Amino acid sequence: MTERDTDPLPRVPESGDEGSDGASVPPTSGARDPAGTDPDTKPIRYRRTGDADGAGTGTDGSDIGDREACGCGSCGCGDGVSKEIDGSVVAADGSGGVVNVGPDGDLGNIAFTEPSIEPTQDLSDDPAERVGVPDGVELETPSYSIRSEMNDIETPDEKTWFMELDAAVIDDGRCIQCGTCVAACPSDSIGIGDDDLPELVKMCTGCSLCWDFCPRGGLRYERQWTITGGEDNVKGASDPITEFSAKVGSSWQRNTGTTESSQAPARETRENAQDGGVVTSVLSHLLEAGEIDGALIATESDDEPWKAESFLATSHEEVVANAGSFYNQTMALGNLDLDRWAEKLPDKPAEEISLALVGTPCEIEGIRALQDFEWEYGSQESGVRAIDYTIALMCTKNFNYHRLIGEQLEEKRGISTDEIGKMDVLHGDMIVYDHEGELLVEEDVTEFHDATLKGCSECADFTGYCADLTVGSVGSSDEFSSVIVRTERGMDAWELTAPDLEYHDLEDRSAVGKLQGWDKKQAFESLERPFDPEAPRFIEYTDHVENYGTTLNPHESDH
Repeated sequence: MTERDTDPLPRVPESGDEGSDGASVPPTSGARDPAGTDPDTKPIRYRRTGDADGAGTGTDGSDIGDREACGCGSCGCGDGVSKEIDGSVVAADGSGGVVNVGPDGDLGNIAFTEPSIEPTQDLSDDPAERVGVPDGVELETPSYSIRSEMNDIETPDEKTWFMELDAAVIDDGRCIQCGTCVAACPSDSIGIGDDDLPELVKMCTGCSLCWDFCPRGGLRYERQWTITGGEDNVKGASDPITEFSAKVGSSWQRNTGTTESSQAPARETRENAQDGGVVTSVLSHLLEAGEIDGALIATESDDEPWKAESFLATSHEEVVANAGSFYNQTMALGNLDLDRWAEKLPDKPAEEISLALVGTPCEIEGIRALQDFEWEYGSQESGVRAIDYTIALMCTKNFNYHRLIGEQLEEKRGISTDEIGKMDVLHGDMIVYDHEGELLVEEDVTEFHDATLKGCSECADFTGYCADLTVGSVGSSDEFSSVIVRTERGMDAWELTAPDLEYHDLEDRSAVGKLQGWDKKQAFESLERPFDPEAPRFIEYTDHVENYGTTLNPHESDH
């Protein structure tokens, strides 16, 4: 070792010496005043007795033996060894806590506290609040402007956000509440608001799918007819294979494995169902034959009478209990998340689940378009792929629930929801009955125009061109339903059900044709864009802006 190696570090005084500024260095831990008279001496809190090599006995008299010291080089402690301070035994980690060990190393009496079973805090009536939020900071979903603060990249006009759909369709009152945008969103950024309209629930990624698949936005729905039915067919999803007027028969032979009479189920079905009860019968037969695991239909809300909500029926009894029509949308395609219905579905892989969907023509257009692409649709993916049978209900217009029930019936006509037993739109009239079947209202449906969904005026699809089966009342006499079979899948469902139906050829094809023609005429007058079944399926937002005068890039103004 050189002389340099043994010299003290420059400008570092020895312990106890005074520096140039008069300060002194305190003694190191372990430097001890044996007499205890020097107040500047740092005391040793933990001390170990024994030989110089570290072996010896602990403060409790036990043999330390080969236990190693902690390695600090000053305190003399033994790793894991209790120390004595002022007559008390403390923890070896230096925490100062008394150890539950007697002088002989025996474990003393220890009282264990039973864990609490009840929750430590009830948050049911007092939701947790975020604390420590700086003044002026909003914790809601950030607006689009945050993107421009994060980078200076200019967004192309062709990139489409939910804000475009919101401005052009939802805020403009043209939303038909089909739920296709909710189903299309791969990031689950779109939910259903309290007003039953789509709303952004977290930041939009700008993938454009919500716009592309919206039947009032980017989806050229008439092009979807030809794609579903074949390029050589401009009328729809195949010209009708066959058409019938049908109703549930006097004896419904349910596949229960018994020979008991089934007249009661038949009467029950006709009593609760709309018109001839054909949809109820078809769904029940598909379920009992094992062709489907469930049917997404409408049920009445528990909180708001005569308001429709989505419901997955998985048995004949559930189908019958929810028979009948409601005249407001359910956002059906926004309720395809199979996890929501997991308790009602069989325990098998999602790709093996099979469902039927009953909906309006626009909802069937939406599901057909979604199924044409192998994209991932977030939580709705498995539900979109599970739809194997589609049944469209003939529809010219649908209604906003609050405007129809609240304004038109309750306020304007003095009819409360408690009085209503059945509603129907038949022969161009809105008909409302009480629970005894007595007529309450029978007026031209145009008298309820203020309650209709504005976007319905742009629809030219009265007979559900994209469905497997179409069912309605137009073209058939009372108590019968008009049935149009459009696809081979629809024919399979019909043949399964037909033995329990009374049916004959469609009574009045001209009535169906006339109403379809009237519906197209209304659509042509309402559409601000060209109606062209041969044009591209998807309409760019920039093209929509040119036709409808919608604001270009509304996201830039934090719409």
